[in-house]
Amino acid sequence: MSISFAPPAMRAAASDLAVSVSPLGLIELSDEEFEVHGQRMARYASYWAAYLGYMWAYKAAPGETQVTANYARALTEYAVNFSFGRGVHFTSGSKKHEHTIPALLKRIWEIDNDKKPLVWEIGLQASVSGDSFIKVAYDPGYTDPAGNEHPARVRILPLNSAHCFPEWHPHDRERLIRFKLKYRFWGIGSDGTRQAYTYAEVITDDTIAEYINDQLIEGEGIKNPRPNPLGQIPIAHIPNMPVPGSPWGLSDMQDVLALNRQYNETATQISEIVAYHAEPVTVVIGAKASNLERGAKKVWSIPNKDATITNLDGLVDLDGPIALLDQLKRMMHEMTGVPETALGQVQAVSNTAGVALAIQYQPMMHRYNLKKMVYETGFRKINELALRTLFLFEPEMLTYDADTEGIRHTDQDEKIDPADPEVYLTDCEWPEPLPVDVLVKLNEIQIMMELGLESKRGALKALGEEFPDEKMQEIYEELVQDVEEQGALDMLRAQINSAILQKTGIAPEGVEPPMPATPASEGQPATSPMNLGLAPQDEAHKVLTELVTQAHGTRTLPRRNSENNPAQESR
Repeated sequence: MSISFAPPAMRAAASDLAVSVSPLGLIELSDEEFEVHGQRMARYASYWAAYLGYMWAYKAAPGETQVTANYARALTEYAVNFSFGRGVHFTSGSKKHEHTIPALLKRIWEIDNDKKPLVWEIGLQASVSGDSFIKVAYDPGYTDPAGNEHPARVRILPLNSAHCFPEWHPHDRERLIRFKLKYRFWGIGSDGTRQAYTYAEVITDDTIAEYINDQLIEGEGIKNPRPNPLGQIPIAHIPNMPVPGSPWGLSDMQDVLALNRQYNETATQISEIVAYHAEPVTVVIGAKASNLERGAKKVWSIPNKDATITNLDGLVDLDGPIALLDQLKRMMHEMTGVPETALGQVQAVSNTAGVALAIQYQPMMHRYNLKKMVYETGFRKINELALRTLFLFEPEMLTYDADTEGIRHTDQDEKIDPADPEVYLTDCEWPEPLPVDVLVKLNEIQIMMELGLESKRGALKALGEEFPDEKMQEIYEELVQDVEEQGALDMLRAQINSAILQKTGIAPEGVEPPMPATPASEGQPATSPMNLGLAPQDEAHKVLTELVTQAHGTRTLPRRNSENNPAQESR
């Protein structure tokens, strides 16, 4: 990585260094950090090592086999994909802000950040580690050396949980009073050698301080520590599976890891047995083995008639170890709630109803519902921090913009009050994780609408529409356009019929014959069917001319220009 990934103050202090950050960021813990966070760091290291495939406590000797079936990673990723694979939508929890907040959140998550992989990364970090820490920051716009403009944006940054050292209030686990971000990186020092540096950022509600190797970063234009402009720590913590009485969460790998290691050991033993008996030992009695040539299509001549040559048979029964493998795998599925057929096991194709499918995936749905309950709280915190950051650095976003935001009703404010707590009330809408038959869903919604139990707006939300008001406005405008186009066709049809009647005196098929002319009265001109058309006289004459040309006129086909066609000139 380049140095641009470091915080601004760090970039300024180390502008003469070519820095690359270590992917694992191994750090040295102080005595206090080890006492408070040592066990948590050990759990993180064990889980991530297993996720990356390092599940053995020792390295096999050259030539030996170590079977590694990483079910822990497969089951964990399946749980993450099941919960976050279809994304999550954010709406306002207050009706008076429905026209602004959803559009601002859409900008933050989808324009300033890449929403789908970001949500997946947050879920994976928590699923493996047990805890996910998310930092919200503001990245000012800049112009790169190539002259490309990069607009300012609100960043949502998932952190490595092993680099995070939060400190909660001793009597309130929801109140974060101090947060330290600490990791190591490699850089080239002034003497030209590569050195390992430790970066630390300490954030409180009032100040932000940055350190390199326990020394405050200092330099021209750098104020350290500096005031925290947000007035609160911009960190959201999401425990994967909450533990009563503890701020930390449980990893999805916790109950699987020991079973997976036993599975690999048993599979390795079976593999060794199979490999041993695939090349059996030959037992020779009454002859010299050195005189016997091994290999296929060989002929042995042994003078001793009492000599015997046999292969050492294996008397090991593999049914028991194989049954143990099946049992261990079944236990891993039961611990995580993932059905055995979910990882690609062959099964008959069927049109299973949604209710039956939900029953089949009921353990997985229980875990999914628990994740929804926990992660919704975390996402609301992220949204609040992101909105506060946006309003702080871009106060113009407080004013309603009809071009980029939703439809504003008369009872909704034109300008957002950042001190209003209802501004930061957001709801999370999760699409159904299981497949949904759209036709069945539409039939259900149609019946509910016919019974007056559902509105069009509610129907759109039930079908997964993120912005139902805008969709309804789009449908309305399309209906208006259809009516206008149909009216234009009707007007044109009436003009054409009027022109035909004027030219031939015969009413077109399907058109009623004209009414007799009305004699002129005093002060009023006489009217006739010929001047009752919908178009003015000059426009009717234009339509009449076009119709006559189409019906009776001759059209000359375009000819090639011989001046530009050599083939034509040669003729």
